[in-house]
Amino acid sequence: MTARRRPARWLRPEAVVPVLSFAVVLAAYLLTPVYHDHSLSDFDVFNTLQGFASLGLIALALGLTIIAAEFDVSVLGMQALGGVLAVKAGADSGLLGVLAATAACAFLGAVQGGVIAKLRIQSMPVTIGTYIALLGLTNVIAGNETLTFTNTDAAIWINQTVAGFFSPRSLIALGVFALVMLVVGATRIGPELRALGGDRRAGRVAGVPVDRRLTALFAVSGALAGLAGAMLAYSNASASLNPGLGPLVLAAAAAVLGGLSLRGGRGTIWGLLLGALAVALLEQVFTVTALPASSAQIVFGSLLLVVVVVDAPDLRSSLARLRARRASMRQLPHEIKPKAQRS
Repeated sequence: MTARRRPARWLRPEAVVPVLSFAVVLAAYLLTPVYHDHSLSDFDVFNTLQGFASLGLIALALGLTIIAAEFDVSVLGMQALGGVLAVKAGADSGLLGVLAATAACAFLGAVQGGVIAKLRIQSMPVTIGTYIALLGLTNVIAGNETLTFTNTDAAIWINQTVAGFFSPRSLIALGVFALVMLVVGATRIGPELRALGGDRRAGRVAGVPVDRRLTALFAVSGALAGLAGAMLAYSNASASLNPGLGPLVLAAAAAVLGGLSLRGGRGTIWGLLLGALAVALLEQVFTVTALPASSAQIVFGSLLLVVVVVDAPDLRSSLARLRARRASMRQLPHEIKPKAQRS
């Protein structure tokens, strides 16, 4: 029996899913004037990229951990904490506020990653606990009150229009994606990240510094979420004490639409970028068509269920066995087939 060949790289799920998802959502976006009385404008593109600016960084933080077969729920708490720290530290200097939020969340993420790596425990319960603790810490720092950002110059600057479609906030998010794409694609970090998600024991044998990589991974995840929270707080001129579960759901949707496998070991940064853009576009479609929030939740929830079920390992293995059985039946001599089928 010959070994089953892997499909060509451009036919693999991590390449096909993000391109197909983005193409379908882009078509729905461009056809909005056909099924709804709304003509697309530059502002629609600008608003889409504004939504991507926050969603994209959270999706990138979550997606990096998913590739390594982890799941960082604490990004929600990091986002809230980052917003509060940025507002408090950035009253006189917006840059100082962003640096304080990013550094603090990176440190907390590194501590969390170190605990997960050293104790070799699952990340889900740890990051859920961290998320709850961070929400409490955020409320303590803010005094249980929504903080108003008084640095109007920074708030105006981060939302100003650049080249008709962009803002400093969306350009920073795109720049972060480009930087991570370069690092993951041009260094050993990319293969080592997939090794963490594919076969961690084999990775250790091959010399991958698993503990250091996990610690650094959660530090990067925390930093990205803190940066997202800081820029969102500046954009809204206030810091939210609890972002809710919405950002996590949208980030997870962006990850699966970006071709990432929730089992880990598979995915690309450019695919994650397309997935985040697809979700941002879909949100804008819901906005211009005035779709109720409950209906949008049903759409995103159903989308997640479909992708997760299709990517389920048991379903994939069952389909593979069925294909192998049919192939073996076709290879049998014609005179044996009826007998085999009767038996």
